[in-house]
Order: sequence, then C-alpha cells, then structure tokens
Amino acid sequence: MLGSRTPDRPELQKWKQTAGGKVSLGTFADAARHGELVVICSLGTAALEVLDHARPANLRGKVLIDTTNALDLSKGMPPGLFTGPADSLGERIQKKLPQAKVVKCFNIVPNPVMTHPTISGDRPTMMIAGNDRAAKEQVIAVLREFGWSGAIDLGGIEEARWLEALVPLWVRVAVQLDNSNIAFKVLQ
Repeated sequence: MLGSRTPDRPELQKWKQTAGGKVSLGTFADAARHGELVVICSLGTAALEVLDHARPANLRGKVLIDTTNALDLSKGMPPGLFTGPADSLGERIQKKLPQAKVVKCFNIVPNPVMTHPTISGDRPTMMIAGNDRAAKEQVIAVLREFGWSGAIDLGGIEEARWLEALVPLWVRVAVQLDNSNIAFKVLQ
C-alpha cells in the first residue's frame, strides 16, 4: 500500500493501474496500519509530519525502514544537513516512535538502484543502522529479495548520523560527474 496525503491524485491512480499485482492506495495512516513492514520515503523536511499523519500508534512494534535524509537546501546547492554531527533524522524518527523498530536503509543510493542494485556491472554497498537486531535481520532479508548481497550493519540508530552525512558528498560527486546514477562501494 502506498500512503499519501492525497491518495486520489490522478498520477497516483495511474500508478496503481500500471503497477500490477496487489497494490493499493490510502492515507499515511492507512498505509501505517496496513503494513507489517513500513517504509518512510518522504522528503527529510517532511518526515516527522508524515509520521504524525501516519499516527505513531499505527507503527507500534513494526519495522520502519527509514530512507530519509536530513538535507538542508535553504542556501541552495550543494546541500548541507539540518541535523548536524551529533544528531540525525533517523534518531529523531526513533525518538518520535519509541515503540517502532527503525532501521536506516536505502538513503545512500538513488531510487533506481534500491532494487536490482547494479551500476556499470557492479553492486554498491548497502549500509544500515538501527537498535533492534531482529529488525535489521528482517531488512537484510528484504535487501536480498531486492538483489543485494546483504548489508554492512554499522550498529545502533546513532550511526544514521554518518549514513546521512554521506549523502551531501554523494550529491557533490553526482554534480561533478553530471550523473545521479552513482553509489559507493566498500572495498576490502
């Protein structure tokens, strides 16, 4: 189920018709109630408001994959972060939803690479962070279903600071290469 403030918008209705399978549309609260595993993929500046609309009680006990980034574009490009080095949007989301199992994931790759993660014949490295080990294992299983080999588990949700800090660098590299279909790979 895809949640939106305005699920009746024509472009969302068109998506529903073309997506195939068992897809549905609803409000953020509908989607939060519906999902066993929920993904938040809003603009970072809207994430906490989206969660208010989803109603925190609807997310109690659920795994929430947090793909958001705390990008600050108030001074134009390139972006900075609106959180700073001692905080992250992932941590703010976990504080807002203390009974949810927040896992920061997917925020370091562009949308087209989230599934079937291959760029120029190679796979980027996914890194995750979160406080609940079982939730992270569930997210790693989803990653494998999507074609990833797994993930590097950086630790607790406070490690989301560094995943989010990587994104302004990603933007700078993408601008220099004039290509947003890029990602990072850890070599060892």
